[in-house]
Formats: sequence, structure tokens, C-alpha cells
Amino acid sequence: MSYDVTRTTLRSMTHFPSPAEELRVLDSELRQLDARRTFLLARRAWLVNVLYAQVPAAVAPPVRRPEATAPRVQNVLLVLGGVLLTIAAIAFTLVSWGQLGIAGRALILGAVTVTALGIPVPLLRRGLRSTAEAVAGLGVALTVLDAYALHEVAFAGAKGTAYAAAASAVLAATWAAYGLGLGALTPTATPSVTGDTRARTRTPLSLPLPLALIVAQLPLLLWSFAMKASVETVTVVLLVTAAADTWVALRVPVKPLRIVAVVGACGWGAWGVWAAGWLSWVAVGPDAAARAAALLALAAAIALTAARHAPKPALALGAALTGGLLLVAGLGGIARSVLSDVWTVPGYLLCGVALLAAVRMRAPEPVRRGLAHASAVVQALALATALPVLLLVLLGPAGWIERIWSGAPADARRAVTLDAPWPPNAETVPLVLAVVAVVLAMAGRNAPWRTPALVGAFVLAWATALVLPAVLQLPYTAAMVVQGLVVAATLGFAGLVRSAAPKRLQAPLPLTGALLALVTSLSLALLSLAAEPATLTVLAASTALFALAAWRTGLGPLTAPASLVYATALTCAIGASADWKPAHTALLVLAVPIAAALLAARPGDSLMTVPVEATGAAAGLVAIGLAAADPPLLALILALGGVIAAGTAVRPDRRHVGYAAAALFVLASWVRLAVWEVGSPEAYTLPVTVPALVVGHLRRRRDPTASSWTAYCPGLAVTLLPSLAAAWGDEHWLRPLLLGVAALVITLVGARHRLQAPLLLGGATLVLVTLHELAPYIAQVMGALPRWVPPALAGLTLLALGATYEQRLRDARRMRNILGKLN
Repeated sequence: MSYDVTRTTLRSMTHFPSPAEELRVLDSELRQLDARRTFLLARRAWLVNVLYAQVPAAVAPPVRRPEATAPRVQNVLLVLGGVLLTIAAIAFTLVSWGQLGIAGRALILGAVTVTALGIPVPLLRRGLRSTAEAVAGLGVALTVLDAYALHEVAFAGAKGTAYAAAASAVLAATWAAYGLGLGALTPTATPSVTGDTRARTRTPLSLPLPLALIVAQLPLLLWSFAMKASVETVTVVLLVTAAADTWVALRVPVKPLRIVAVVGACGWGAWGVWAAGWLSWVAVGPDAAARAAALLALAAAIALTAARHAPKPALALGAALTGGLLLVAGLGGIARSVLSDVWTVPGYLLCGVALLAAVRMRAPEPVRRGLAHASAVVQALALATALPVLLLVLLGPAGWIERIWSGAPADARRAVTLDAPWPPNAETVPLVLAVVAVVLAMAGRNAPWRTPALVGAFVLAWATALVLPAVLQLPYTAAMVVQGLVVAATLGFAGLVRSAAPKRLQAPLPLTGALLALVTSLSLALLSLAAEPATLTVLAASTALFALAAWRTGLGPLTAPASLVYATALTCAIGASADWKPAHTALLVLAVPIAAALLAARPGDSLMTVPVEATGAAAGLVAIGLAAADPPLLALILALGGVIAAGTAVRPDRRHVGYAAAALFVLASWVRLAVWEVGSPEAYTLPVTVPALVVGHLRRRRDPTASSWTAYCPGLAVTLLPSLAAAWGDEHWLRPLLLGVAALVITLVGARHRLQAPLLLGGATLVLVTLHELAPYIAQVMGALPRWVPPALAGLTLLALGATYEQRLRDARRMRNILGKLN
């Protein structure tokens, strides 16, 4: 649409409108054009996206990237160059040295060294720090060669070790000064608080100062070797060097220096501690022990100082732990040199306990915790030395009890002393155990770990009382009385805690007390085997004591079975004491299962029922084992056991015990039949079949959906199968006839009531019995027929089956359906 500037209106107009009307028309045209343009742009964008989506994106070619960065390549080249120049300088010094005069040698090597040490200055001013590091390393290496050359030229008569000590000191000072001087030329811009980057700090080079610190480790040690100092002096030097390294590690912020200092402090400190510990261990007399203790105290002071100023809690804890152990080692060494060897462990233990006083001092929390852990480590080591004596007391009777079983006369004295080589610290074991028990009880009063501490103190107090009779070598009767009192006191304490202690202690302490009492009573019972009266007394007292504990302390799940076990042992001991036969003793042992059944039937703690019943069953098995050699009494024992099991099965929650009762009754009847020399299998199977069928019938009355296989198959199979096996080998006619009649009756009953199991089992038995009876006649007929008749009959049978194959399949399906409808 075009416009004519000579007209005042549009060409399409035939009249001359007013300006307002013409303006309205123009605005409308412009809005339509804008809408059309927007639509066209949107359509274009959509078409472009469709075209680009159809064209697969081009795969960008792989970019080859450098495997090493430029700074890394630069550093490798600089290091290699410095190493090669150093090797060349060494070769020049050692090989070509003799070809030059004194002035030439000094001039060349000095000039090279000065040049190498001076080149880093302009390099640092130009910002070439890496190159300056490499050249500075070359210069430092050349100073070592200068020192060697100086020794060869000017100090050839000096001792090598003394000269090395002096040279290392001079080199360390020179390198430190050189590194600090170069650090002044390496400004690094750091922004200030206001953001101004003109504030600068001085960062030293990475090589000179760490190398200076490494060489500074050597002067004192080399000097001590040159002076042929004693071991104590060398140890002092090691510890002083470790102290200096510790100071550098704690005070110097430069990371390379701190790494070198930490390694040096740990290395020299470990060497010095080992030497001081060895001196303390081999010290003869208080003077030598005191000097070794002073060395250990110095090492402890270094460790504790490091702990107080360590930046991390874990480091402070480890350093404080080490310092505490060193203090104990030093003080314990002094005590060991004064006291006899028997008191070595108590001496160290008391020093470790005294270390707990330092826990209350004003110090950082990690330091106090480290000292507490050091005391705990010392106490644990002391307990470890007491453990062999405790195990010897607990397990020692096994060594001489074999003599009692073999018939050798028992020695009551050996029963107490255990006739074994004692450790050298056996006399002080009760003291060690008692001290640690008191410390645990006192330290855990207000601690978060109060319950474990009290349990540990209780166990240690028990161990103290247990080993005391053997250590003191008390008479046999006195030792037995003491151990009996330990059992009673342990049980009494457990019951008291269970009834009066807070809830958090009512679980671990009583259970621990019951277990310890059980262990002590077992050891006491073994010791009592040395004398018959002691055996009877201990077993009777243990039975009564654990029964009383089960009744009054609420520890029945553990003490009630223990009482039954001791009752079983007591009945066996009574039978052996009265010279009864084992089978007669078994009748007395049955009193324990009876008591267990009555105790389990009482309403009360349900947790005690299963352990008591299991213990009673075990006692019943013991009775059966004792009567195994006497079949008549074995049958009586089995029958009585069945009665006990049947009485237990009366309870609604113990119906399943009825199976055990039935099995015991059956076994009793079988044993009795064997005693009567009855060989007929029906005599053994019918007593099982009849109750089984009655139980199956009752079950089907209670549960009509129960299968006949579940109800009647076990009872029928028990009699039919053994009788069938006996009938096939029986030459008489009575058993096959009776078995056939019984099978016929079972088959008819199964058909009458439409029961699958009786029908099939009875029918199969009837067929087999019939075949057994007709077998002689079949054999006669087969013998009379020609040999070609059986194959011919077989072939005709197959032809008939093949001709009526489909009918046979329908008959088989019909028979399967009929059997499936039976129960």
C-alpha cells in the first residue's frame, strides 16, 4: 500500500475524510500488520527448529589435550638440570681436583658456589621463582662440596666425625640465613582488610630452610659420637634434638619446616624413649634408675608440652597419652630398683593410679583425657599380668582331676595349690586386682560409664576373693569354706542389687553376679572331688544355695537350672558313695526331672520355664544313660520318663510333649519285650499302631478336612510293613493268614468309609500276601509250561493293550477320579 504525498488521503479512499478519521484508519492498519508479522516470525522459528532436528548433529572432533601442564614441565626440567649440575660438580670435585693447584681449586669451586648462590637474587626480582629454587638447590649442594674440599685441603688431620659435626652446624646456619635472605626478595601480594593488594608478605624458598633444619639434626648427635659419649649422654642429645624439633613444629608456620620438624621429633623422640626405657629396665641401683627416670621425665615433658600446644585434639590426646606412660615408666623404674621383683607390677600400677591425680589439674581437655587413658593402659597391663594366675585357679583342677578318675589317690594340698608352677608375681595378684577394682569403683561414681565401671569393679573384687586362697596356700578345708562364702556373697550381692539398685543397674550387675557365682561354684565342685565328704557337702550346698537364689532373688532363669544340675550331680555322687549300680542310681536321678516338671508348672516367671524343662530333660537323659547296661531297669526308667512327660503334656501350652511321652512309652515296651526275648514284630508294632490310629481318629473327628494319609497312614504302616516283611520270609501259614485277614478288613473299612489311605495300604498288602501264598503254585505252573509261552503271553498282552489303548486311558482317568474323590 503506497501513499501519495500530494494528496491528503489514501488512494483507496474516494472522499476526503477528516484528519481524526484518517488517523484511526491508519492505526487499525498498523495493528493488523504487527499481528501478521508476529505470526510469521513464530511460524519461521518453528520451521527452523524442525529442519535442525532432522539434520544429525555433527560430532565434534576429539580435542588433544596436553598430558602435563606447563608449570609441571618447567619444574621437571629445572629439577633435572639442577641434579645434573650437582652431579657434574661432584665429579669435578672428586675426580678432576688433583689436576689443579690450590689457588685454581679454591677459585673455581668458590666462584661456582658464589655464582650459584647469587643467581637466584636477580631471578627472584624478575619473578622467576621456580628457576631460582632450582639454582638455589644447586648452590646449597655446592656448599656441601666446599665443606668436603675444605676438609681435604685445610683440615685433613681432623677427625671425620668431629669435622662433620662442625660442618653440619655451619652449613645449617648458612643455609638458614641464605633462605631467610632470599625470602626477603620474594614478596607475595596479599589483600588487606580494606581490599588493598599493596600489602605484601615475605615467603621464603622451599628448599634452603627445610634443608637447613634437616642438617641441624646432626651436629649434637655427631658431636656425641665424636666424644664417645655414654649411652645416657647420647639419649640426652636425642631428646634435646626432639625437643628442638617439637618447638619448631609448634611455633613455625611454614608448612615444609613443620613437616620436617614433626618427622624429626617423632624419629629422635622414639629413639630417645627406647634408649631411656632400656636404661630404666637394666638399671642396677637407685642412682641408675633415677638417671633413667630423669631421661624419661624429659621425654614426658616434651610430649606433654606438645600436647598442650597441639593444634588438633587427636594429636594432643596421643601426645598426652605418651607423656603419661613415660612418667609411669620412669617412676616405676625407681620403685623397681628399690623393691624386690615381686613388687614390680604393683609399683608400676601405683604410679599409674597416681597419674589420675593429674587429671584434675588445669589443662586442656585432650591433655587430661590422654593422662586418664595412660592410667587406664597401665592398669590394663597390670591386669594382664594377673590373668595367668586367675586362669590357673579356675582351670587348674583339670590337671589333677584325671588322676582322680584313673583311681589315683587325691591330694587335698594339691587340690588347693594346683601343683603347678606359679608366675613370679603370683603373691601380689590379689593386691593388683583389689587396687584396680577400687580405682574403677571410685572413678566411675559420677562418670557417664558408671555401669560398666561398677560391673568391672565387681568382677575384679570377685577375682580377688577367688585367687586369695590359692595364693595364700590355705588348708584344704579353709580354702573350700572361702570359696563357698564367695559363691554365697556373689549371689547375695546380685539379689540385693536386683531388688534395691536403680533400674540401669538391675540388668548387668545381677546377671554378672549370677554368672560369677556359677563359675566359682563349678571350680569349687571340681576342687571338692579330692575328698568324698567334701564332694557331697559342696554339691548339696550348691543345690540348696542356687535354689534359694532362684526363689528369693529373681534370678531363676540362670540359678534354677544351675540348682537342678547340681542336684543331678548330687544324686550321682550319692549313688557312687553308696556303691550302687549305675542303673539303681538312675532311679534316684529321676527325682531331678520330677522336680523340674513341678517347678516349671508353677505360675510365675515364664523365662524360667524353658531352661528348667531343658535341664530336667538333660537329667532324664543322664538317667537313661546310667540304666543303659541294665535292660529291665532301663524299661522302668523309660516308662517313668514317659509318665513325667505325660504329666507335663497335661498343661495346655505343653501339648507337644505328649509325643515325647508316647515315644518313651513305646521304647519302654520295646525294651521290655526284648528282655522277654520276644521276636515277633507285631508285638513291637501293635502297641504303636493302636494309639496312633486312635489319635488319628480323634484328629479327624476334630478336623474333618484332615487327610486319611495324615491320620491313619503312620499307624497302619508301622504294623503292615514289618509284618509284610516277616510274612515273606515265614514258612508257616498263620502269619500270612492273619495279615491277609487284617489287610482285607482294612481294605473293606477304607471302601466303606471312602478313605484313601486304608483302601490303598490294605489292598496293596492283601495283593502282596496273596502273591506270597500263590507263589509256589505259580512257580509250578511256570515250570510246567514251555519256555516260549511266557514271551508269547507277554506279546499278546501288549497287542491287546495297544489295540485298546484309548479305552485303557479312559479307564485310568476314571480310576484316578474315583481315588481322588476318596479322603
